[in-house]
Amino acid sequence: QVQLVESGGGLVQAGGSLRLSCAASGSIFSINDMGWYRQAPGKQRELVARITHGGSTNYADSVKGRFTISRDNAKNTVALQMNSLKPEDTAVYYCNAQGLMPTRLLFDSWGQGTPVTVSS
Repeated sequence: QVQLVESGGGLVQAGGSLRLSCAASGSIFSINDMGWYRQAPGKQRELVARITHGGSTNYADSVKGRFTISRDNAKNTVALQMNSLKPEDTAVYYCNAQGLMPTRLLFDSWGQGTPVTVSS
C-alpha cells in the first residue's frame, strides 16, 4: 500500500557527487523514520543514513562527513547528498520508510533500489 520510488543513481568518478531522491506514496497516515541502505556485491545490506520525523540523523561511520540526508515531511520525500564518493561506495542504494497507514497499521516499505557505481 505504501510505495517508494528512488532516483538519482548512476556512474561517477571517484571524488564526484550524486544526489539520490526518494518519494513515498500510497496509504500513508504518517512517516516516522526514513533512511537509505546499500548493498554491495557479495555483502549484506547496511545502513547508510536515517532521519526521524523531527530531523534527527544517524550515519554510518564510513559515510559521515561526506553524505547528508534530508527530508521534506510535507512531501513525503527523502534525499541523500553524496559527496567525495569512493569506489567502496559502489552499491545498490535502497530507500526505506516506516510509519502508520490510515488504519493505524504499521508499514515498513522499501524502494526498488538505484545503483551507484564509483569508478577509480
